[in-house]
Amino acid sequence: MTFTEAEIEYLAGQRLGRLATAGADARPHVVPVSFRYDRQLGTIECGGIHVDTTKKWRDVQANPWAAFVVDDLLSVDPWRPRMLEVRGRAEAVPTGGDALGPGFGGAFIRIHPEKKNSFGI
Repeated sequence: MTFTEAEIEYLAGQRLGRLATAGADARPHVVPVSFRYDRQLGTIECGGIHVDTTKKWRDVQANPWAAFVVDDLLSVDPWRPRMLEVRGRAEAVPTGGDALGPGFGGAFIRIHPEKKNSFGI
């Protein structure tokens, strides 16, 4: 799965997304996260200051599937929403996040996209 240049540009212009996970109990959990797109790997890297102490970190270790959404409103008159949803395998990466940029601590979650859905981009 690949992103279009317009989708990559959209991701680069956003700071927060929402990461949805489900643990071994299959109960959903969604939280805002910092993120960046890794053009070389084709992955979405989701962060936070203490990711490795959170439910989303434990969820990804128990159930490696996640969804990620970035959305905004380009205007309200006329109504022009934009969004990009990504679903795929998630990986808990214990180190290296602090080099990824603002809003990242040492650990981070890497999503390997398998499906995407976009609107207005």
